[in-house]
Amino acid sequence: MTDAVREAILDLALHRGRGKSLCPSEVAKALSPDWQPLMPVVRVVAGGMPEIIATQSGVEVDPVTARGPIRLRLRVSFSDPPPPSPPHEGEGRHHDVFGSD
Repeated sequence: MTDAVREAILDLALHRGRGKSLCPSEVAKALSPDWQPLMPVVRVVAGGMPEIIATQSGVEVDPVTARGPIRLRLRVSFSDPPPPSPPHEGEGRHHDVFGSD
Protein backbone atom coordinates (compact mmCIF):
# COMPACT_ATOMS: atom_id res chain seq x y z
CA MET A 1 0.00 0.00 0.00
CA THR A 2 2.80 2.45 0.77
CA ASP A 3 4.12 2.13 -2.80
CA ALA A 4 0.67 3.04 -4.13
CA VAL A 5 0.48 6.02 -1.76
CA ARG A 6 3.95 7.18 -2.77
CA GLU A 7 3.07 6.88 -6.45
CA ALA A 8 -0.21 8.76 -5.96
CA ILE A 9 1.53 11.59 -4.08
CA LEU A 10 4.12 11.98 -6.84
CA ASP A 11 1.57 11.73 -9.64
CA LEU A 12 -0.67 14.40 -8.12
CA ALA A 13 2.24 16.67 -7.18
CA LEU A 14 3.80 16.43 -10.65
CA HIS A 15 0.43 17.04 -12.27
CA ARG A 16 0.02 20.20 -10.16
CA GLY A 17 3.57 21.34 -10.84
CA ARG A 18 6.24 22.99 -8.72
CA GLY A 19 4.98 25.76 -6.51
CA LYS A 20 1.48 24.28 -6.29
CA SER A 21 0.24 22.22 -3.37
CA LEU A 22 -2.32 19.52 -2.76
CA CYS A 23 -4.29 18.27 0.19
CA PRO A 24 -3.37 14.81 1.51
CA SER A 25 -7.07 13.92 1.26
CA GLU A 26 -6.75 14.20 -2.54
CA VAL A 27 -4.19 11.41 -2.42
CA ALA A 28 -6.37 9.25 -0.18
CA LYS A 29 -9.45 9.86 -2.35
CA ALA A 30 -7.50 8.86 -5.47
CA LEU A 31 -6.74 5.52 -3.83
CA SER A 32 -10.04 4.48 -2.26
CA PRO A 33 -13.67 5.51 -1.91
CA ASP A 34 -13.19 4.75 1.81
CA TRP A 35 -10.38 7.31 1.97
CA GLN A 36 -10.50 8.58 5.56
CA PRO A 37 -8.63 5.60 7.10
CA LEU A 38 -5.79 6.26 4.63
CA MET A 39 -5.06 9.77 5.90
CA PRO A 40 -2.46 8.73 8.52
CA VAL A 41 -0.74 6.51 5.93
CA VAL A 42 -0.56 9.38 3.43
CA ARG A 43 1.06 11.61 6.06
CA VAL A 44 3.61 8.96 7.06
CA VAL A 45 4.54 8.17 3.46
CA ALA A 46 4.81 11.88 2.57
CA GLY A 47 7.08 12.35 5.59
CA GLY A 48 9.48 9.79 4.17
CA MET A 49 9.67 11.36 0.72
CA PRO A 50 12.60 13.78 0.38
CA GLU A 51 11.08 15.26 -2.79
CA ILE A 52 7.89 16.29 -0.96
CA ILE A 53 7.43 18.91 1.73
CA ALA A 54 4.44 19.45 3.96
CA THR A 55 3.36 22.94 4.93
CA GLN A 56 0.91 24.44 7.35
CA SER A 57 0.04 28.09 6.91
CA GLY A 58 2.97 28.31 4.49
CA VAL A 59 5.53 26.99 6.99
CA GLU A 60 7.28 23.65 6.47
CA VAL A 61 6.15 21.05 9.02
CA ASP A 62 6.57 17.35 9.72
CA PRO A 63 3.47 15.78 8.18
CA VAL A 64 3.39 13.04 10.81
CA THR A 65 3.45 15.25 13.89
CA ALA A 66 1.62 18.31 12.53
CA ARG A 67 -1.86 18.73 13.94
CA GLY A 68 -4.57 20.09 11.71
CA PRO A 69 -4.69 20.56 7.95
CA ILE A 70 -1.49 20.41 5.93
CA ARG A 71 -0.60 20.79 2.26
CA LEU A 72 1.91 18.74 0.25
CA ARG A 73 4.07 19.98 -2.61
CA LEU A 74 7.20 19.18 -4.54
CA ARG A 75 10.40 20.40 -2.95
CA VAL A 76 12.27 22.90 -5.07
CA SER A 77 15.58 21.17 -5.67
CA PHE A 78 18.86 23.03 -5.55
CA SER A 79 19.74 21.26 -8.80
CA ASP A 80 16.78 22.87 -10.56
CA PRO A 81 18.00 25.93 -12.44
CA PRO A 82 16.16 29.14 -11.63
CA PRO A 83 14.11 30.64 -14.44
CA PRO A 84 16.22 32.92 -16.63
CA SER A 85 15.86 36.60 -15.94
CA PRO A 86 16.23 39.18 -18.67
CA PRO A 87 19.43 41.24 -18.48
CA HIS A 88 19.11 44.80 -17.28
CA GLU A 89 19.66 47.54 -19.83
CA GLY A 90 23.35 47.85 -20.62
CA GLU A 91 24.17 44.31 -19.50
CA GLY A 92 25.26 42.33 -22.50
CA ARG A 93 27.38 39.66 -20.90
CA HIS A 94 27.70 37.86 -17.59
CA HIS A 95 30.71 38.07 -15.29
CA ASP A 96 31.99 35.07 -13.44
CA VAL A 97 31.87 35.10 -9.64
CA PHE A 98 35.57 35.97 -9.38
CA GLY A 99 35.36 38.90 -11.82
CA SER A 100 38.12 37.53 -14.03
CA ASP A 101 36.43 37.98 -17.39
